[in-house]
Amino acid sequence: MDQNTLKRLLQQLLDGSLSIEDTIQRLSHFPAETLEHACVDHQRLLRTGVPEVIYGEAKTAAQIITIARAMLERGGPLLVTRVNEEKAHLVTTALPQLHYHHQARILTGPGRGIQSEGIQGLILVICAGTSDLGVAEEARITAEYLGNPVQTLYDAGVAGLHRLLTRQQLLSEAAVIIVVAGMEGALPSVVGGLVSCPVIGVPTSVGYGTGTGGFAALLGMLNSCVPGLGVVNIDNGFGAACLASAINRTQTVKPAEGQR
Repeated sequence: MDQNTLKRLLQQLLDGSLSIEDTIQRLSHFPAETLEHACVDHQRLLRTGVPEVIYGEAKTAAQIITIARAMLERGGPLLVTRVNEEKAHLVTTALPQLHYHHQARILTGPGRGIQSEGIQGLILVICAGTSDLGVAEEARITAEYLGNPVQTLYDAGVAGLHRLLTRQQLLSEAAVIIVVAGMEGALPSVVGGLVSCPVIGVPTSVGYGTGTGGFAALLGMLNSCVPGLGVVNIDNGFGAACLASAINRTQTVKPAEGQR
């Protein structure tokens, strides 16, 4: 349940098109619904601006189907992360209205996602190399599904810095920038030195032996001397997108009380 759904429900109650009994029935799973393997938080979008999201990697296809079906029945948005091809095939066979984003390993529900009122700021997703695309696409799909305008700048790592420097206009237009990089993780520091907006670094588990599964990139980003740079966990494109979306929402200028 989101704010618009709740408003419509209450308006129907006020104008008499919905009875008290029907309203109670509609709210019977508000704010949560207990299933066999989960307790679905239908109120989360209304409360936080981000809906309940299914983390699919450690769940079976059957568990994902059960949870997703409960969310779809309540009319809520649906996002399932970290779903491999085999699992995605089983889920979409049972729920054909879902769409699988192969590179991002994400399932999304029907429609265009959350329609966020007033969000106008651009989220720019930059990734250092083609090997980082999976994490970058997870960030892009998530940010778009949360109602944000998103653009991308891919394969723009520090080994060929001219690829980034020729896109200064795009960098200056962004309200928030997500920078995805593996290896030594230097790219967020470079980007942070070129822009005034918040920059979110996402270290990836891409790199040779001493990269130690992304820890080298993580430590490099955490030790950056560039102000205004925040860092999320290794390969956490989803978390970066949620943070960027929250920043974008708070940057939206709202009219003062009594002004329109």
